[in-house]
Amino acid sequence: MGQQTLGRRARLRAQTIADIKATALRHMAEGGPDAISLRAIARDLEMSGSAIYSYFDTRDALITELIDDVYTALVDHVEAARDALPADDVAGRMLAWATALRSWSLANPQGFRLIYGDPVPGYQAPPGGPAPEAAKRACLGLAGLVAAAWPYAEAVQDDDCSWEAFAPELVETVRHAFPGLPPAALALALRLWGRMHGLVALEVYGHLGPQTRRPDELYRAELRDLIRSLGLPAAAAGG
Repeated sequence: MGQQTLGRRARLRAQTIADIKATALRHMAEGGPDAISLRAIARDLEMSGSAIYSYFDTRDALITELIDDVYTALVDHVEAARDALPADDVAGRMLAWATALRSWSLANPQGFRLIYGDPVPGYQAPPGGPAPEAAKRACLGLAGLVAAAWPYAEAVQDDDCSWEAFAPELVETVRHAFPGLPPAALALALRLWGRMHGLVALEVYGHLGPQTRRPDELYRAELRDLIRSLGLPAAAAGG
């Protein structure tokens, strides 16, 4: 009986935490990042103002967990799309990663905004930043795409690039995972991220709607151009 009671309490607590997080994201979607408030969430869930603090000590603790949740979900999604293709399909895996980034972002615009968009006013991130593991996985995923493409990418290799141009923590992470990768490859990974991310951000924030009825075609054209610029085999990129 005692174990059943504890199990029921754990399930109720987990459900309440999930409800708090879902309500916080809804508030953000409706009112922007500064709309996330523990007291407002408590009112919506018909909790007392003090009860919600038994789940999250501070608003910052809630925001940190939200960022970790949504960032991890995003990385899970793009990694699964990439890994559905064989390792030797370099362009296909790059295209799959980018396409999955767009599909997840459009399905979870409030999550995208929380990770990449407007900073939450007054939010103080923990040491090392929120979602450090998800951020590391995303970084290594992009670096891995570049590492696989690097033998083809002679036209974009920059010999003038040095490790000093990047944050030491980032350099350490990438060099540990890919010892033979030069600093120019890390620069290319950041540029790759920028090109994948740019049109997605415009679309999530509603800036492409007035200009095009087919943002999916525009995005795919950008990706194909990116893949061609790296010298990857066209057949692997799907044409």
